[in-house]
This record gives sequence, C-alpha cells and structure tokens, in this order.
Amino acid sequence: MTAFDRRTVESIAGDVVGRTDEIEVVVAALAAERHVLLEGPPGTGKSSLLRSLARAAGVTLVFVEGNAELTPARLVGSFDPARVLSDGYSADVFLDGPLTEAMREGALLYIEEINRVPEETLNVVITAMSERELHIPRLGRVAAEPGFRIVAAMNPFDAIGTARISSAVYDRVCRVAMDYQSAEQEAEIVAREAGVTGRGPLGRRAVRVTRATREHPDVRVGSSVRGAIDLALLADRLADLRGEDVTDERTGLDAALAALSGRLRVRDGCGRTPESIVRELWDAQRSTDELGSDAGGDGPKV
Repeated sequence: MTAFDRRTVESIAGDVVGRTDEIEVVVAALAAERHVLLEGPPGTGKSSLLRSLARAAGVTLVFVEGNAELTPARLVGSFDPARVLSDGYSADVFLDGPLTEAMREGALLYIEEINRVPEETLNVVITAMSERELHIPRLGRVAAEPGFRIVAAMNPFDAIGTARISSAVYDRVCRVAMDYQSAEQEAEIVAREAGVTGRGPLGRRAVRVTRATREHPDVRVGSSVRGAIDLALLADRLADLRGEDVTDERTGLDAALAALSGRLRVRDGCGRTPESIVRELWDAQRSTDELGSDAGGDGPKV
C-alpha cells in the first residue's frame, strides 16, 4: 500500500538535507495523481530525493536514463525476435521496456535528463501521461495500473547536449525547480558523506571553494556539492598516503585540482584553464581555520 502523506515527508527529510518545501510539493503532486518534473543543475539532489521518496512511500521506482539512444522501442519494449520465429507475436514473447513495466506495475517511472530524449520518444511519454494507456502494434492495449506516474528530471536547457522541452510536456507536469542549496546545507551534506574530514576545516574550505566556482567570472558552469565531497574524501586518503595532516596546503590543493578541475566549464575566450581557476580559489578561500585571521575572500562562509 503506497502512501504519499506526512509520514512520507518526514521519512524523506531524514535522508535528504534541506529541501523541505520541494519534498512537500513533490509528495503533494504525487498524492494528487500528477506527473512531476524536477528541474535544476546537476548535483542538486534530484535523484536522491526521488529514490528516498520511493523507499518512504513503498513504491517501485523504474529508472530510465534519458539520452539520444532512448528510442520508442527501448522505452516501450519489443518482441523477442528469436521467440517470434517459433511462437509468433504472442503476448508472452513481448519484452517490456521501462515505460510498459511501470504502467503494468503501477510504479513511478523516473526519466533522468528528459531533455536529452529524442522528440519521437517524448511523444510516447506524452501519450502515456495523457491517456494512461498505450496501443502497441501486434500486442494491443496496455493500460496503466493505479499508482503509475512519470517523474522526470532535467538539467537547465543551456547544459551541453540538452534540448528545449516542448510545451506539451510542461502542460502535463507539475514543475519543481531545484537550485543549489545554502552554504550551511551543503556543509552538512559534505559532513555526512566525508565523515570527520568533511566536518573539519578541510571540509568547510572544500564547500567554500566549490561554491565560489559557481560565481567566478571566467566559469560558465561551476561544480556541484559533489565536488566538495570528492575533495574532502580525496584529501583524507592523500594525506594518509603522504603521512601529512589533511589540512596540509599541498595535499589540499592537489585534492582540489583533481576533484574540481574536470567539473568546471570555462567561458570561451577567457584564456584561463580550470586548473588556474581552482588554484586561485583554493588560495582565496583560506580562512581563520588555516591562517589565524580572516582571509576568506568573497565566497560564502560556512
């Protein structure tokens, strides 16, 4: 028995840092039998929220990755060619795709990065949302069981490889915007994921540096909190290998370069490398934890 109620909200809140308003809206939308679209930059907890919701509500979450190779046949399913030769086009030789599986089971279909899905495949999704049924050639009608919803996530349109979502999709979903969380919430996430190091000076500096990448004038796309988590975890292991303290400047900088440089998208024509920007921010975000006086720069303090 599924439950999209206050207990579900409270259970999710134990797994997800912050996001109280977003959690309540998503749970309310699903309770109202609406489809949902979560829109925001990578690393803002869209997938984590949905997986926690599925566990808390006791529903099946069918996952499908949105990309250019997601054809209608892969989404809906197809007949097993080998068995068709011997048994013909019977229902028991049809291999359900994730959409058909979710409809039959009354499950949540989670489409990740829906704005990378080809238009012809999106048309199938729109039909399922609107009609709650599909008509599959040689198989017939597949009706959605109670509980079936589509929950999609997408990055902003200007992300590489994305396309604009048609108004037909937006007209059939409740859209929930998920931006980056506050400095305090990101610090709590890093503390949870990186343990002692994440809770200490290195973890706090990792959050400041990561957040500063999003505001740097030479950076088009900065790092999510995942960069801060990786920075803290890597610094901890690197310090152990080197026999250094985790707050050692060289160790911290090496961890920052590895964790953040690949996540940055530098603006065209600026003449900067990601490494030079990470070095600049790492030095600028030293605080009283490292210097004994406040030299934290212009970035957020946590």
